[in-house]
This record gives sequence, C-alpha cells and structure tokens, in this order.
Amino acid sequence: MNAARYRDILDENLLQSALDLRLGQRFILQQDNDPKHTAKITKEWLRDNSVNVLEWPSQSPDLNPIEHLWRDQKMAVHGHSPSDLMEHERSCKEEWEKVPKNWCANLVP
Repeated sequence: MNAARYRDILDENLLQSALDLRLGQRFILQQDNDPKHTAKITKEWLRDNSVNVLEWPSQSPDLNPIEHLWRDQKMAVHGHSPSDLMEHERSCKEEWEKVPKNWCANLVP
C-alpha cells in the first residue's frame, strides 16, 4: 500500500466510521509512523478534514497494545499449521473467538 491508497481508504471510511460510531468531531486517530501515515498527502488530508492525530514516537510498536494482540494471534494461527486458505481462515476465526471481548479493559490501570 502506498500513501495515495491510504489516503483513499481514509477518505472512503474514516469520517463515516466516526459518524457511525457516534464519535463526532472529537475523536483522535492513532497511527504509527509508517511512511504512508506521515506522507504529505496524508497529512494534508487529515488537516483538511480536521482530524486530530495522536503524536506517536517512532520505532515504538510496543506502546500500541493491539500490536501485542496481533502478534499473539499470528503465533496461535501459525500453531495450527493451516495447509490452505480455508484452513487459515478457520484458524483465524477460531483464535479470534478466544480473545476475551473485554481484553482492552485490562490495559487501563
């Protein structure tokens, strides 16, 4: 994916998703420092659409709790040794169902 495609995804989804989730204009977007996130066209789109972006230190994926969840999910699915795409999809769904629905509640002290 490049910055132009990322901007298109934001344009097609971000504001509508915020509206659907009843976040209003006061939400803060969290993204890492991937080049497509910091590209000029992305920054311009975010500014033009008045999107607040959380400042994020570079090289700090460990600060993002979802990265840990994705790693755990990837390792669990890999442990199933799926042999084709259908098995892989089944394993992904099976492991996802094992994630406690309130997993993020444990992140806040």
